[in-house]
Amino acid sequence: NVTGASDMNPINEQIDLLTQLVPDAKKVAIMYCSSEDNSIVQADLAEKVLKEKGIEVERATLSESNQISQVTESLVGKVDAIYIPTDNMLAEGMSQVASIANENKLPTIVGESNMCENGGMATYSIDYYELGKLAGEMAVEILNGEKPSEMAVRYQDASSLQLYVNQKVADQLGIEIPEDLSKDAELIK
Repeated sequence: NVTGASDMNPINEQIDLLTQLVPDAKKVAIMYCSSEDNSIVQADLAEKVLKEKGIEVERATLSESNQISQVTESLVGKVDAIYIPTDNMLAEGMSQVASIANENKLPTIVGESNMCENGGMATYSIDYYELGKLAGEMAVEILNGEKPSEMAVRYQDASSLQLYVNQKVADQLGIEIPEDLSKDAELIK
């Protein structure tokens, strides 16, 4: 008897963004907290998408926030980019990841916009306002007699995703954001 509007990370679009911005990437780290079930699910999905694109995957897990710097440093020279899903621990510690990754020219594609504001390079992020409207529409349907048990969980349409680019980080890494992407991006400077 449960339904709702899901804030599932747009993993396919984020991996596509990674391959656009780092087209020569041969090996990508998926960095996440191994004790967050949500992060494990996203990491599994991201690994599948990356492998379908012929990109080798390195899983970089941590279980405590004091491991962030060590795990990030262990990726330097081993991978061409880092993908971080919407992971609570890494969202909190994004500035630690960014200080090491950016210094070592290691691009990070992240799960949501706040992570870009804290040093991640880019993301496609869901629009929480639009997600709230979707949930509201579902509530109206329920109030009008629809049964939650018969309603599929709904996801935000890909066309309403917002591209965020931390231009300062992209410049630091020497990555030029293609004009077709940058014209619609929310630039963080």
